[in-house]
Amino acid sequence: QLQLVESGGGLVQPGGSLRLSCAASGFALDNYVIGWFRQAPGKEREGVSCISTTGVSAKFADSVNGRFTMSRDNAKNTVHLQMDSLEPGDTGVYYCAATFPHIYGSLHEDDFFSWGQGTQVTVSS
Repeated sequence: QLQLVESGGGLVQPGGSLRLSCAASGFALDNYVIGWFRQAPGKEREGVSCISTTGVSAKFADSVNGRFTMSRDNAKNTVHLQMDSLEPGDTGVYYCAATFPHIYGSLHEDDFFSWGQGTQVTVSS
């Protein structure tokens, strides 16, 4: 069974950085595109980014482009989301999920499966 577990969330001041991790168990992560999504209080979940199976390519939502980066370590079955220059608008629960390689580029949650439980990110002074 495909399982993903997020970690690395926390409280950070505006302008700060956090590194989220998404660890997989039960399957080889390098067979799947991994996406990050977030949900702010009272808002719908939105796509943040996704990374190709090899890690060569990544796509980002306009709201985070230039501030967030993704990487993956397939040997450790882990994907990371590096978040820099954080803003209060980045606050929310962050989730990772998987999809198939031919879906790469989509940031629509309906295209993803095996959602983790989420990790809270709070950007506040």
